[in-house]
Parts: sequence; structure tokens; C-alpha cells
Amino acid sequence: MELVGLVEKKYEDFAIVLDFLPQGSPSDTRPIHLREPVAQVIGTGFFTLLEVVPLKGVTLQPQEKINIGKEGRDKVERIRRRIGYGDLTAAAKAELPAVIEKIIEEAPEKYVEFFNRAGPVTTRFHQLELIPGIGKKLMWAILEERNKKPFSDFKDLEERVKGLANPKSLIAKRIEMELQGVDKYNLFVRPARRAERF
Repeated sequence: MELVGLVEKKYEDFAIVLDFLPQGSPSDTRPIHLREPVAQVIGTGFFTLLEVVPLKGVTLQPQEKINIGKEGRDKVERIRRRIGYGDLTAAAKAELPAVIEKIIEEAPEKYVEFFNRAGPVTTRFHQLELIPGIGKKLMWAILEERNKKPFSDFKDLEERVKGLANPKSLIAKRIEMELQGVDKYNLFVRPARRAERF
């Protein structure tokens, strides 16, 4: 059950830098003089965690947005590999919550639309209940309000659903949980496929 499955696009076009490692990846076992600089980044479309190799002489800054698409790369030579949450450095993990919120802020309509379209997962469980802080009572309040008219933005959502505080932050927490692999359902993060190529 994933909302990202509705999207046909396969690859990320843009990413935000979580950490820049001029001495190379922590998983690279080669001698330091043979390693290449890498950056740990998160895609803005599907929250894909990646290691990218910058162009020679390029230094990337945390929270910098970069082009990683097949065309138009100006700072990235190539995508080295897809990584998991456990591969992130401590610095990257520390940046992650703020970066996820930044991604949500760039396209809030996509995440408000989740509240307008979320449906049942099973006969007893709803997608809305996968969001931290939303139980049955809030779920029913959201469903009741959206049946009257769709939510236009996060402010509208907060004003119309009493008890729902900072839904943007709740979505960000859910995305971080999905990246950590906390449960089997992905609403926003595209799960890794075997032998994925970039």
C-alpha cells in the first residue's frame, strides 16, 4: 500500500544534501588515497537515500538542493549507490528531520492531498492511522471534514480538524519512520527494489 505507486516516474531529479564526505564513504574499504568524495543525499520526489559522487573540485553543503536527474547535473558526476537509513552518518541522520520538512514545504499540496485521498488499508485500519498521533477519533474527524469539502492547505486542515496539531510535522515523522523501516506500509517513501540501477 503506497501512494508513490501512483506515480509512474522512476528516478529522482533533485535531492537535498544530508552530509558531504570529502574522504569518501564510511563503507568504502579502500585506502583513503583511492577513495572519492561522496555526499549522502535524499531525493525530493520519493525520499530515496543515495550516495552521489560530486564533480571534481565541487564541495556540497548540507541542505543544498542539487540536480541528480539524468540531464542537467551541474554538481554531480554520478549516483554511486542507493543506501539505507542504517548507512547514514550521524551528521546525515541529524540533518534528516529538517530536510524532510523542507521537502514537504516545497510541495505542500502533495501532502495535503494525502489527507484528502487516504483510504483504508484493511477493513479495520486506515492509512490516516499510519500517521503518528492520528488515532481513530482524529481519523473520523478528518474523514468527516473532507467529506464536506477537500482541505486546501495545512492551515485549513488544522483549523477544521480540532486536535490535529502541526500535520506537516506528523507527515515528516511518518516519512522518517518509513526510511527507518519501522513498519511494512510505505505511504511516501519508495521502497528499494533489487538490483536498482542509476
